[in-house]
Amino acid sequence: MSGPLQGLKVVDLSRVLAGPLCARTLGDLGAEVIKVEPPRPDVSRFSFPFDDGMSGYYAQQNVGKRNVSIDLNVPGARELIFKLCEDADIFVENFRAGTLKFFGLDYEALSRHNPRLIYVSISGYGQGGPWASRMAYAPTVQAETGFTHNTLRHYGDNLTRWRPDPLSHADVYAGLQATIGVLAAVQRRATTGRGQYIDVAMAAVMLAINERAHVDLAGVDTGAEPAVLGATDGAFWVGPGGERFLTPASLVSSLTFPQYLMAMRRVELASDPRFATAALRSQNYDALHEIIQTWMLTFRDMKSLDAQLDESKIAMGEIRTMKELAETEWAAYWGAVHDVPDRRGGTYRLHGRPWRFSEDTLDPPGLPAFRGEHNAEVFAGLGMSAQEIDALKTSGMLVEHQRSSPVVPVPQPAQSADRASTADAGVVAA
Repeated sequence: MSGPLQGLKVVDLSRVLAGPLCARTLGDLGAEVIKVEPPRPDVSRFSFPFDDGMSGYYAQQNVGKRNVSIDLNVPGARELIFKLCEDADIFVENFRAGTLKFFGLDYEALSRHNPRLIYVSISGYGQGGPWASRMAYAPTVQAETGFTHNTLRHYGDNLTRWRPDPLSHADVYAGLQATIGVLAAVQRRATTGRGQYIDVAMAAVMLAINERAHVDLAGVDTGAEPAVLGATDGAFWVGPGGERFLTPASLVSSLTFPQYLMAMRRVELASDPRFATAALRSQNYDALHEIIQTWMLTFRDMKSLDAQLDESKIAMGEIRTMKELAETEWAAYWGAVHDVPDRRGGTYRLHGRPWRFSEDTLDPPGLPAFRGEHNAEVFAGLGMSAQEIDALKTSGMLVEHQRSSPVVPVPQPAQSADRASTADAGVVAA
């Protein structure tokens, strides 16, 4: 592996999204990640579309990780986790509070074997307190923490027609905040020599990432919100060629309304009695929107419209699908999308990395692993003999996904003289 976290070893006992995303992020930054999966596999393997133990959803969160599969219900299985963690730097889990303590794999147990271990737990409401034992999924945590309320309020508070957001914001943000906590703990360990335990609550994360929390917590009257907070309340538009786009600058706010007038060269509208105040602009929003939309349709193309909006400090963004974004010049320049083998002769298109480092080169993202694919490789690397590993398989402690069709070999690229071959070879960047 290469990258700024090269040399760190992560044991990933998490599943689905928040924990796997944290571990994958550490892996993208150069850490070695070993995912530990139970015989009943990570349910994300069955996310549509899936084929024989692999899915694009699973691949996206777990690409590049080596995979071992251990049945913790077999007596003595936890000793394998201890062995994995003897030289590990980071342990990631996102089970319900208390689950791993039941198996004797809590922080206290693992840190006795490895005091340098940094152990991060991600759960809905934290490891202690009155809500610790509650089930938690992204939509329910978002409902509990004001996220859903703000969405409903914005779109009319119609519960019969509204559906929960399809994106798991609470999981993704919790995974990223867990990564931040881990990196802080790595830095602290450099001075103390000791690891520590990190408790990440998705509910606390959703409060921390809400840039308007100060308003909601103060109980500001929502009736006054357009005048007070309108600077972030943008608008949707149609371009001269039928393109759909948006601008983040509010038509209502007294801070941004003048920018539209400057762009249109229509400063006289400031004295129009319909638009004289933020409250009046809110009441006459449709009429104001129609005036600006009509002006936008006079341009010959989006490029010229964008140039004039930019002159008045109004940003705009075309509404694209992710597939459309992947075909843009920007995506090609950034390496925003990677083609990763699906282990069946095809590819998954997965997102690229959000960082570029001046002093580090990041490896390609690697391969998605089948459950238990690296059992022998990982435990042989920890000093176990082939006979010992076979005995663990016979006992049912180590298990492996039995594939119904052969895996198509991945072509190995030529290695440069200064780059050692890795298990992640064969990935082609888009």
